[in-house]
Amino acid sequence: MEKLQTIVKALDDKRADRIDVLNISKLTSLADYFVICSCGSDVQVRACADEVEEKTKELGFEPLHIEGYRGGNWALVDFGDIVVHIMEKETREFYALERLWDDAEKIEINVD
Repeated sequence: MEKLQTIVKALDDKRADRIDVLNISKLTSLADYFVICSCGSDVQVRACADEVEEKTKELGFEPLHIEGYRGGNWALVDFGDIVVHIMEKETREFYALERLWDDAEKIEINVD
């Protein structure tokens, strides 16, 4: 939970919108959690990905893979157990991951 809370806080610190945490552990072996957020620009997408990587490294957690960073409208930061989807608003609306994973339990993470 510490890693999950750190990720959500990092996204919140960079002013990502609509940060959702989905517990997908009972639905797939891909990961335990998806974290999905919206950003207003490709610059903000990269800033959020950088912040997530930096803050989790401080705790000793290295991402296994980062994808889409250069493209700018969707960055995926994969920690194995947690996959972070940082998307521009239009991209998030188009792919609607929450609807694809509507059976997943939504988790509230407090960042105070």
